[in-house]
Amino acid sequence: MSTAEPRTARRSVVKRVVRFGFLAIALGFGTWAVASQWDAVAAGFAKLSWPMVAASLVAVVAALLGAMLTWRTLLADLGSPLPFRPAAKVFFVGQLGKYIPGAVWPVIAQMEMGRDLGVPRARSAAAFFLMMPIQLATGLLVTLGTLGWDRYGWLLLALPVILVLLEPKVINAVIGFGLRKLKREPLERPLTRRGMLTALGWALAGWTAYGVHLYFVAPQTGLLFAIGAFALSWCLGILTFVVPAGAGVREVAMVAVLSPVMDRGSAIAVALVSRIVIIVGDLICAGIAGFVARRDRV
Repeated sequence: MSTAEPRTARRSVVKRVVRFGFLAIALGFGTWAVASQWDAVAAGFAKLSWPMVAASLVAVVAALLGAMLTWRTLLADLGSPLPFRPAAKVFFVGQLGKYIPGAVWPVIAQMEMGRDLGVPRARSAAAFFLMMPIQLATGLLVTLGTLGWDRYGWLLLALPVILVLLEPKVINAVIGFGLRKLKREPLERPLTRRGMLTALGWALAGWTAYGVHLYFVAPQTGLLFAIGAFALSWCLGILTFVVPAGAGVREVAMVAVLSPVMDRGSAIAVALVSRIVIIVGDLICAGIAGFVARRDRV
């Protein structure tokens, strides 16, 4: 055994400990925040209407569908167009991996399931990783357009870098460099500007649906504010790769954004309901997509 192998194993253990430790701290502070204001949080839950929560779930399913279509558009533009149902299964089932600590599980699942449909692993990985800058760029633009340039104008500092990363020529060069470093074959088809713009359109539709989801559980915020509040909190969650699905981070950001328009207890209740509804939405989409795909094979 080479000396590098024990060192690699130690690094792996350290990373795992850091990830679980970060998650434990986030959940611990979250539990403390809820417990310390339980009366206010309970009052916030009491204000929620079950029909509105159900409508919120429908909006979440629509938002997840927008994310799937963003990914499917990228995959098709790179050379692997998939029919709707198989694409839904690969995306939604693979996305359940985001609830496992570490950022690699969704892409591994999508690569393996995509390979069964004839999609090269490198192409699946490229489509997966392209989702992040697209979601960040559109999310920040939505935040600026709905929450106000005066308060969130500092987000403009990040936009030039993200917009450069959304330029197909830059993306294709970065993907090519990464594949060469991994000693893999280059992508057969580069990403086009038309494909990128179509993906951006689906991403914007997804943010709108997510905002509607938040509006249904917090109608006092107003629709435009709800769209921007959710986009900003989600973007901050995306930036925390170490936490499964941004657990805790998104809720803290959402409470901070909602605090000016509602009391803290109600804001915590809304953030918790939002998280639960999205988890249920993920499970519903994965379950339906998996069931339909299995039925099609029979």
